[in-house]
Amino acid sequence: MPSKPRRTITDPKELRALAHPLRWKLLELINREGRATATQCAREVGESVANCSYHLNILAKYDYIEAAEGGAGREKPWRVVHEGHNWTDLGLDIEGALAAEAASEAYLEFSFAEIRRRLRVASLEPDHWREAIGASDSNEFLTAAEVLAMQEEIRAIMQRHRDRRDNPELRPEGARPVHFFLTTTVPPKPDK
Repeated sequence: MPSKPRRTITDPKELRALAHPLRWKLLELINREGRATATQCAREVGESVANCSYHLNILAKYDYIEAAEGGAGREKPWRVVHEGHNWTDLGLDIEGALAAEAASEAYLEFSFAEIRRRLRVASLEPDHWREAIGASDSNEFLTAAEVLAMQEEIRAIMQRHRDRRDNPELRPEGARPVHFFLTTTVPPKPDK
């Protein structure tokens, strides 16, 4: 169970720590499983234990993960520290803005690859899961304040089932980890 609420990241060094696709894989795995060791991570992501251990230590250095109870050495389990992360380049100097951009690009690279991988094999799922998964989009005319309010509403809906992630005993039979990916964008304003 994460020990801290969502975190807004503004430090360029902390942002650069997220600018690596493998670190996103490790964060997603630990978040999904609740805890994982370097050995478990290596098996899941197809990297060496040493490489996973190195990247896990970088994530720990910048307070994204922390040691969980039990284990020792490479068998030391890790858990996520925060409920989630936000970052923006708003108000940052050029170094911070570039670090935020790099973190965003690494996150998008990881997320799109994961979405493509899962959708490629979606046809192998039972019908009830095939009906529940997929992609959709929408274009609505909203103000920035309305977008922020909608994001908060969506997070509140997702929060309803958060206890299941942290306590496997609360998961109903047939429950599986489901990834929601929400992005909000606007087209650039044309020059007038």
